[in-house]
Amino acid sequence: MELVDLYTEDRSPLGRTAERREKNVPGEYRIVIHVCIFNRRGQLLIQQRASQKAVWPELWDVSVGGGVEAGETSRHAAERETLEELGLSLDLSGQRPVVTVNFDGGFDDFYIVTQDFDTSCLTLQPEEVRQVRWVTLEEILSMEEEGVLLPYPRSFLCFLFEMRNRFGF
Repeated sequence: MELVDLYTEDRSPLGRTAERREKNVPGEYRIVIHVCIFNRRGQLLIQQRASQKAVWPELWDVSVGGGVEAGETSRHAAERETLEELGLSLDLSGQRPVVTVNFDGGFDDFYIVTQDFDTSCLTLQPEEVRQVRWVTLEEILSMEEEGVLLPYPRSFLCFLFEMRNRFGF
């Protein structure tokens, strides 16, 4: 059973945990993360979710996504999830999310990383990830139109590509 910490709408810890799949009660929020890994050519690494995933099976997503476990920080969850899903070790020391997206049940922290590597060197977690590939902005927007990508707003996908070389405005 995976536990998550619960927070107020202001992101203050409530001092309580819940089971990861359990529905939030009003006034309780949790944190999830996404990691967007770009290469120096400006391509984003995306993953195709495994077919046995309960939510959005076989759809394409950004590089990494997952929940923040109880007692864990957002940054540590981003490092852990990247290692678990892709076999890629990241050091996000001193980094904060580029953006946090609020959703009904919590906060979604997006980290952006630039790193070059050959995808054949990755060790994919078969329960989570079917395959990975590098894509340009044009390619990911086309995938969004085709309905094979998680339902991110087009403007948000453009924003991620725009923010890959900067922090803040």
